[in-house]
This record gives sequence, C-alpha cells and structure tokens, in this order.
Amino acid sequence: MKRIAIDINCDMGESYGRYPLGNDAAVMPFISSCNIACGFHGGDPLVIQRTIKGARSHGLAIGAHPSYPDLQGFGRRSMKIAREELAALISYQVSAIKGMVEQTGGRLHHVKPHGALYNDIARDESLSQMVIEVVGSIDEDIYLVGLAGSVTASIAESKQTRFIGEFFADRNYENNGQLVSRNKENAVLHEPSAIAARVLHFCETGEVISVEGKKLQLSADTICLHGDHQNAVASARAIHETLSQVQIAIEKVSS
Repeated sequence: MKRIAIDINCDMGESYGRYPLGNDAAVMPFISSCNIACGFHGGDPLVIQRTIKGARSHGLAIGAHPSYPDLQGFGRRSMKIAREELAALISYQVSAIKGMVEQTGGRLHHVKPHGALYNDIARDESLSQMVIEVVGSIDEDIYLVGLAGSVTASIAESKQTRFIGEFFADRNYENNGQLVSRNKENAVLHEPSAIAARVLHFCETGEVISVEGKKLQLSADTICLHGDHQNAVASARAIHETLSQVQIAIEKVSS
C-alpha cells in the first residue's frame, strides 16, 4: 500500500571542536526529524546547542543519539560494558540533550541509539530491554527509534513502548534484515538518485531488496539518511524531490 507521508530523519550534530562533520544546515530543509549526537561519539556542547537551535528553526522533531563512549571510533565499535554502567551512560546522554532542548522551549521527541550500540541492541534482548527501561524512566512519552523487524521492535511492541521502526536509505541489508557490516565494501549506497529510488520503492511497496536479491517486508515509519555521508545534501534533496513528485509528504511521526 502506497504511503501518503513518511518521516525522514538524519543523524546530526556530530562535529567536534575544530573538526567539522556533515552539512547539517544544508540538509535540514529536506527532512522532518533529526538525531543529535550526545558527545560520546561526536558533538560537543556548542555543536549540540547550535544543532538544536537549527532544528527548532526548521520545525524538526528532535531526538537524542546516544552511543558507546567511543570518540576515536565514532561509536561504531562494540564495547563490553556492565549493564548498570551502560544504562547510566545512556541516561546521562539522553538527559543532557533533553535538558538542552527544553531550555530552548522545545521537547525531546525520540531517542535513537547510534552505531554499534544501535546494531547490538537490534540483536540482543537484554540490551533492548535495558534501553527501553532507561528511555521510559526519563520520559514515557518519548519514542524509541530502532531497526524495523529487529529484536528491539519485538520487545518494544510487547512492552507497549512508543516505538518507531526505521528503514535505512543509504545502507544495504542482509537477508535476515540486519544491516550489512560497515567492514564490507557494499555496506553503504552512494548515488543520490539510486538512494531516492530506493526510498520511493519502499514507500510504495514496504519492501527493500537485500544484497543477495531477497525481498524484505519492513514495518517502518521513518527513513534514515546519514549526515556524515559524502552525498548527504544531494541525497536529501533527491529524496525530497522524488517524493514530492508523487505527492508523498515528508512529516515527523506524531501520536
């Protein structure tokens, strides 16, 4: 069934100190939601503050984007951390973004774990349970964003947690619905027109084709475009133009 609207989200605020990353300001006009780095894989207080203000000015739904404490690896390396400590690390990150958003008169809309933490949670029931509990303890009205069809999605449904399933515009999928590892050459899509066509196909059919040609049906209400992608701006524009041509609106998820 063809959709009439879809949320487009992008990971943002990942610059750090004197090291810029991405082109957030240029991407914001083409999306409806953003996930702001919390300082543990990217982002610093000034970057976070400026990103929140930019997102607010564009009317974007703002989410916290917590990660493992891995600045050197950009949060893309799994880490063995005791459950209690990891829960505190996630709570610390989300609470910081939530407070800064509220300082501007806004409200935190969702939490989307980043990188290796996101992928680990998608496969691990215990980790998923912990993240769901942490997010709920901060604010039960906040959505949790996670991989469509994952363990996280199943547990969130069983707990009646506000969950948003996610489809990736610029990442390839394995036959089991997991993302292809970034260690593989075919993990990321680069061509804006191909990315836009893939998004349109998903919006019209609800499916994505895996790297081995398998059709995967996904229940997702948001589509991710990575802000650190070299063609992020061109891809965001291409997606926006492609969906506009077929009257599919780009809108944030609301209850």
